[in-house]
Amino acid sequence: MTTTAADQAPGSSSANTPSSASSTEASGPEVAPEPTDENVWLEEIYGEEPLAWVREQNARTEDLIEDADYAALEGSILEVLDSTDRIAMVGKRGDWYYNFWKDQANPKGLWRRTTWESYLTDSPDWDVLLDVDALAAAEGVEWVFHGATFLRPADGEHYRLALVALSPDGGDANRYREFDVDTRTFVDPAASGFDLPTAKGNVSWLDADTLLVASTAAGLPATASSYARTAVTLRRGEALASAPLLFEVPVDHMMALVAHDSTPGFERTFAVDYIDFYNRSTFVRSAEAWTEIEAPTDVNLSAHREWLLFRPQQDWTVGGATYPAGSLLAARFEDYLAGSRELLVLFTPDAHTSLQSWSWTRNFLLLNLLRDVSSEIRVLDPGARGSGAGGSISGAWASSLLDACPPLHDVNAYAVDDEDEGPDDGGAGDDFWLVATGFTTPSTLMRGTLERAASGDIASGSADSGSAGVVSRHAEVKASPSFFNDDNYEVQQHFAVSADGTRIPYFQVASRDLVLDGQNPTQLSGYGGFEVSRTPAYSGTVGRAWLERRTTAAADADGAPHSRGGVYVVANIRGGGEYGPGWHRAALKENRHRAYEDFAAVAGHLISRGVTSRERLGCVGGSNGGLLVGNMLTTYPELFGAVSCGVPLLDMRRYTKLSAGHSWIAEYGNPDVPAEWEYIQTFSPYHLLKDGVDYPETFIWTATSDDRVGPVQARKMAARMQAMGIPNVWFHEALEGGHAGASDNRQSAALQARSQHFLWRTLAGGTS
Repeated sequence: MTTTAADQAPGSSSANTPSSASSTEASGPEVAPEPTDENVWLEEIYGEEPLAWVREQNARTEDLIEDADYAALEGSILEVLDSTDRIAMVGKRGDWYYNFWKDQANPKGLWRRTTWESYLTDSPDWDVLLDVDALAAAEGVEWVFHGATFLRPADGEHYRLALVALSPDGGDANRYREFDVDTRTFVDPAASGFDLPTAKGNVSWLDADTLLVASTAAGLPATASSYARTAVTLRRGEALASAPLLFEVPVDHMMALVAHDSTPGFERTFAVDYIDFYNRSTFVRSAEAWTEIEAPTDVNLSAHREWLLFRPQQDWTVGGATYPAGSLLAARFEDYLAGSRELLVLFTPDAHTSLQSWSWTRNFLLLNLLRDVSSEIRVLDPGARGSGAGGSISGAWASSLLDACPPLHDVNAYAVDDEDEGPDDGGAGDDFWLVATGFTTPSTLMRGTLERAASGDIASGSADSGSAGVVSRHAEVKASPSFFNDDNYEVQQHFAVSADGTRIPYFQVASRDLVLDGQNPTQLSGYGGFEVSRTPAYSGTVGRAWLERRTTAAADADGAPHSRGGVYVVANIRGGGEYGPGWHRAALKENRHRAYEDFAAVAGHLISRGVTSRERLGCVGGSNGGLLVGNMLTTYPELFGAVSCGVPLLDMRRYTKLSAGHSWIAEYGNPDVPAEWEYIQTFSPYHLLKDGVDYPETFIWTATSDDRVGPVQARKMAARMQAMGIPNVWFHEALEGGHAGASDNRQSAALQARSQHFLWRTLAGGTS
C-alpha cells in the first residue's frame, strides 16, 4: 500500500468506475420512462441472432477497410508492437526482476524474470516462469495474463508463491491460481493449492495458508454494479462457498475490497467500501473488529508504515482548518486513529499545478505533478522540515525538485522496492524508477537513488531548498527505439477558449513544414472523464499510421505539387484530471456538456488556425471517450468529417442496466430518476440522432467479451443509424479481447489499423 494513484479505484482504467450513494436506484414509484428502443434484441450479447448480425456487419466493414493499404498498415503496426527492442519493464521482488512480455513468437506472452546484472545487458538472460501460449494450448482456454501477487516470505526465505490472475477472454473477471516460481508450476488444488473460479473481485495474501477474497464466484453476492459485495477469509483446503464472511457492503454500493499490508512492523488488514467511484469508507482490522478511519467519503486514503495520507476530492474542513481539493495531507497513522487531527500539508494545488500520483520509497515520498500538463516531480523527506520553498509545497517536510522533466513531456517516478533495506544497508529501499516519454521522444527508463543531502551537498538541479534537501542521482537504464522519423515533427501546446470562457489546453503534433491552409488530415483525440489525464506519450503506432502517412500529391496555392502528412492532436478537456479534482468535477453529471463544449472548442480552434477543416478533421475516442465522440457526432456534426467511436457508452438511458454501467452513476447520473434523466438525455447520443442531418462518416467498434462497457451500446447505435438511412456508418466487433478490444498484439494491431485506416481514407482522400 505504498504506490498510490491520486484517484485510483481497484481494477480501474479509463472507464472502470463505481455507483453513487446519493443517486443509486430510483426510490419511490416515479421512474423516468424509457424511450422506445427497437434494438433491445441486440442486448443479448451471445444470442444467436445478435451474433449473426455482428458477423454480417464485420464482413461488410472488413470488405471496405481491409484493402492492400490496410494490410501494409496492420503489418507496420504489428512490427511496432512485436518489436524486441521495446523496453522490457520490470518489477522487483526479492533478488529478481519480473517482466511480462509479448511478441510475434509469444502472442499471449511470457511471465519471466532476470537478475539486475543481466537486465543491464543488451540481451538479458530471462528465466521463463509461465508460457501463457503453451498454457492456453494445453488447457484449451484463451488465457490472458493479468498479473501476479506474491506472498511475502518468512525471514530467511525467498519469494516463491504467487497468485496469478488469468482472464479466459480478456475481460475484467479473473481466475486466481497459486503458482510456485521455484518449480514453475501451479500448485495442485488436490494438494490444497489455491484456485479461485473466474469472477470479478480482488485477492490478497493474509499469510501462507490464508487469503482475503472479495469475489462473485461460488454463489457469493454481487453489487448492482456487478462487482463483489462481500469478502471472505479463505483458508488453504477450504471451499470458497463456505469461507467465513469478513466484510460486506450494501447492494447499491459499487464493490467491497480487502487487502493486507504485510510490511514488517506495520502489518495491517484493510477493507474498503466503495460507495461509488468518488466516495469510499476505509476500515482497518483490530481485535477481530473493523475500525473506520474517520474522514469524508470523498477523501482518498493511503498508508505507508507510520504515515496516513489524505487527498480530498473537495475542500475539507477539519481541526479548524480548510484544505483545498487536490491537496495532499499527512498524519501519523496511530495518532489519527486515536483522535488527533494534526495534519501536515505536503502539497497544495494552484491554478496551473495538480497532483497526479505519489509513491513511497522506504524513506521518501515522490510526488508526480502536472504543471499545465507537463510533468514536474518533487521529493519529500519526512525526516526533515522544509523551509516552504518550492511554491506549492508547504514546508511541512523538506521538498526537493527532481531535475528530470523536459517541457511538454510526461515523466513518472515510482519506487523500485520500498520494502527492501535502505542504501546504508546495501539495499534498494530508496531506489526509484523514472519513465520519461513525449510525443516525439521514445520512452526512456532511468533508475536513481535518493539520499539525504548534507549542507552544501545538493546535487545540481536536484533540490531547491538551499542548505538541505535530497540528493538524487539517476541514470538511463534502457531506451526504446524510434519507430518513425521523430525529428521531422514538432510538438506544440495551444489553448482554445470554451463556451464559458475557460482556457482548454491541447497538444498538436505535426510536420515541421506544416502548411496552415486548412487541408491537413487531422485526428483529434480526447477522453474527459473520471479524472483521467491525457499526457504526452510516444506512440510508434500513431507515428507510422498517421503522422508519416502522406496524402496524394496535389497542387498547392502556388500550383506546385504538395504531399502532406497527418496532424495528431490531444485535447485536455474538463472531466479529466489534468488540473486536479476541480477540473474533473466541472464536467460531472448535469455539467457534462462542458466536456463536449471544450472538445468542440478545440476542434473550432484547429479550424480557425488553418490547421484543418471540417472535411479534414476527424475525432477518435474509446470508452468514456467513445461517449465523447458520440456527442461530437450528434451535437457537433458540422465540425467533423469522420468519427471513430470505440467500446463506447452511447445509450445513456439504459447504460446502468448494461454490464458494469451501474457503477458509473457518480459520473453521469441516474437515468431512472426523472430529474436526472432530464439532463442525461442531453448527452445520450443514441437518443439524439435526427433525420435530415449531415452526419460525419462513422466507424463504431467494440468487443463481444467486454464485460465493463459491453458491446451492446455500440451495436444499437450502429443499427439505429443504419436503419435511419444515414450513409457511411460502419461497425466492427472483435469476438474477444475485453474492454481493450484486443488480447494480443495481433488483435491490437488489427483494431488500431482499422480505426486509423478508416480515418485516413475518409479525411485524406487517398495515399501516395
